[in-house]
Amino acid sequence: MDKLFERGQLFDFYGELLTDHQQKIYSDAVFNDLSLSELSEEQGISRQGIHDLIKRCDKQLSFYEEKLHLIEKFLKIKKDALRIDEIIDSNNNLDENERKEIKLILNQIMESL
Repeated sequence: MDKLFERGQLFDFYGELLTDHQQKIYSDAVFNDLSLSELSEEQGISRQGIHDLIKRCDKQLSFYEEKLHLIEKFLKIKKDALRIDEIIDSNNNLDENERKEIKLILNQIMESL
């Protein structure tokens, strides 16, 4: 998995578990693509301090996923929902109302993810 994408997913799922300070720096580094120098200047911390904080956040977020598996579960549910959608489309035994009802429920599940 692409490292930037993985970091984004980890932050989306577990970012609220970081401190406000960690969230700010990590999101600026990952989503706003600020360099260590830019973050260092902005935060008044050394480049090494920023680097260490980002590494610590990476470790912490990965630890949460190792224990909770929320991203893994999310991806499985999403894959299963897409497979259900394919089955609905290929099943000729369903009448139009049944098809619409199942798709509506499926869409609600996908939106809740």
